[in-house]
Amino acid sequence: MRKKIVAANWKMNMTQAEAARFVEALLLRDVGEITDVEVVIVPPFTAIAKVTEALGNAQNIKVGAQNMYWEKNGPFTGEISAALLRDLFVHYVVLGHSERRTLFGETDEIVNRKVRAAHDATLRPIVCIGETLEQRDKGNVEKILAIQLRGSLAGLSPKELQETVIAYEPVWAIGTAERVRIQYGGSVKPENARELMSQPDIDGALVGGASLDPRSFAQIVKAAREK
Repeated sequence: MRKKIVAANWKMNMTQAEAARFVEALLLRDVGEITDVEVVIVPPFTAIAKVTEALGNAQNIKVGAQNMYWEKNGPFTGEISAALLRDLFVHYVVLGHSERRTLFGETDEIVNRKVRAAHDATLRPIVCIGETLEQRDKGNVEKILAIQLRGSLAGLSPKELQETVIAYEPVWAIGTAERVRIQYGGSVKPENARELMSQPDIDGALVGGASLDPRSFAQIVKAAREK
C-alpha cells in the first residue's frame, strides 16, 4: 500500500511572514497530527528556513524545495545545490516542473542529472512529467510520457526509484511501477481532490494555486485520507 503524499508548491509566492502565518493556520487545522498522508510544503528558497522554524515539532509535515542544480558546489551564480538544501533540513525537491521545462528550457537529460544528484544527497525527488494540449490532441500522450520517464529516471536503482515520487501534471490542465508513488498535478482543488485521489494509481497531489490558502490545502490533505 503506497502512502498518499500531498505537496504544496507555492511557486514564486509567499514572503517569510506570509509563510509563517500559513504554517500557523495549517497547524490549527490539525494537519500536523495526520500520519496516514505525507504532507510536504514547498516554499520559495527564501522562506524554507522560516517554514521549518514555524513547523516546530510537527514531525509529520516535511519541507521541500522547488528546484536545485546537479553540481555539489562551484561557480554557478543563482543556483542552489543539494547540500545547501540539506543544510536547510529539506527532505524533498521538485524537479522537471512543466514551468521549468517550458520557461527555462530544462530537458529530460537536465532533469535526470538533478534527480541523480538529489539521490546522492539523500533528497527525495518529486519528478514532474506531463503532455501539452497539442501533444494530447495528436494522440501522443503515452509516447511523450514514456520518453519523459525514461529520460528523467535513467540510471536509477530500484531502491532509488522507490524513493522517487512521480508528479503527473498534464500541462494543458494547469500502468505504473507498483512501488512508485504518483501525484496528480493538474489544477487540484478542494472540490475535485477526493475524486482525483480515489482513482487507481493516484497517490496524492502536487498542489499549485490552491496550496496558497491554508484552509484549501488542509481540505485537500484531508481528502487524501478518505477511501
